[in-house]
Amino acid sequence: MIGVWRDDLSAAHRLPLNLMANKILMPKLSPTMEEGQISRWLKKEGDAIDANETIAEVDTDKATMEMTSLEAGTLLKIIVGAGSNAKLGQVIGIIGKKGEDFSALLASIEAAPAASTPAEKPAPTPAPAAKAVSLPPMPKPAPPPPPAAAPASTGRMVVSPIAAKMAAEKGVDLRGVRGTGPGGRIIKRDIENLNGGTSKPSYSYTPSTVYGASAFREEGTSKMRQVIAQRLAESIGPIPTFYLTVEIEMDAVLGLRKKLNEGLNDAQKVSVNDIVIKAAASALVKHPWVNASYRDSSVRFYEDADVGVAVAIEDGLITPVVRSANKKSFVEIAQEVKALASKARERKLQPEEYTGATFSISNLGMFGIKEFTAIINPPEAAIIAVGGAEQVPVVRNGEITIRSVMNVTMSCDHRVIDGATGAKFLQTFKDMLEHPALILI
Repeated sequence: MIGVWRDDLSAAHRLPLNLMANKILMPKLSPTMEEGQISRWLKKEGDAIDANETIAEVDTDKATMEMTSLEAGTLLKIIVGAGSNAKLGQVIGIIGKKGEDFSALLASIEAAPAASTPAEKPAPTPAPAAKAVSLPPMPKPAPPPPPAAAPASTGRMVVSPIAAKMAAEKGVDLRGVRGTGPGGRIIKRDIENLNGGTSKPSYSYTPSTVYGASAFREEGTSKMRQVIAQRLAESIGPIPTFYLTVEIEMDAVLGLRKKLNEGLNDAQKVSVNDIVIKAAASALVKHPWVNASYRDSSVRFYEDADVGVAVAIEDGLITPVVRSANKKSFVEIAQEVKALASKARERKLQPEEYTGATFSISNLGMFGIKEFTAIINPPEAAIIAVGGAEQVPVVRNGEITIRSVMNVTMSCDHRVIDGATGAKFLQTFKDMLEHPALILI
């Protein structure tokens, strides 16, 4: 929520006023937010605004949040447009009385040091021309047909990731699509309005055709993607990480899941990942050094297992948290994960729903990934990367039999977890999945 206030009043006497033009500042909308990206303005210049009315949507590092005005008035000026970033406290607009002169306030804003708002990246500097060499004469090929002019003023085609994916699936030639998003950006709505899309363009090629460097487009990164990059860089550098991998036979889990789901409705059905979450949570409370985090001069131990579950969304990755997963049933975990994942994809998670995990799980098994490593999410001390279960031959009692085997790799912060500590946790986790009754002990 954003407050718009008279600057000449003390903090103790700040009340919503509309006596003169005022600055609209970028508010802090999440605990880790340092800057936000204006997704879209819900009001245009000249529109009336009621107190407590939502005036814009802001992409933070984790979700799209509504920005609300505490003051009634008129939106006199939009300073930071849709698609641009603004730091906390940066002026993004002006509110006041309809028709009033706000030129002095605007001049003072423009005279202040400009805050950086990421615009489109400049085109790369052309490489120096190569040294000329003598070549036999050859016919000059006809140049390829130029693409249709892109809506953006730079001439580059600007497309949202989901629109690009939909266009590829429908066979849509984006050069013929008019973007209706900010700055002419081609967005999901533009592809949906094509009623099935157009056919793929047809080109003819000859062996003698010579083309120049490929055309390209650049997109500004979302705030979420920028924060992901920053946090992963912080994690992989200062955290001394080591990895442990274990193979787990999942036949007992698969059998348990089948039995559970026979008596449940669709909304209650349990996935393999839900059972993995419960097993991890149960193992965590038995191994407090894994359910912990390193602090500058101490180690923090958690009484319950708040398990973060990685969810892929359009702009990157977010990890909603199942609180006290060690105390919840399989069905409770299943329903909570479904609800959190749905809110994550709709970018409606609240900060308390994706912060404060004590341990995380990243599962790529559904994508056919057999084994991978995951990066620790600070300040947690560990994360497990779960691959898909595959049927493989194993030797039992001198005989070859087929088992469903899943690979799990744990990334450990060595400041908290020693090798033996991590290995003992994985052994408990493995025992619980191979003998699910142990989860309840």
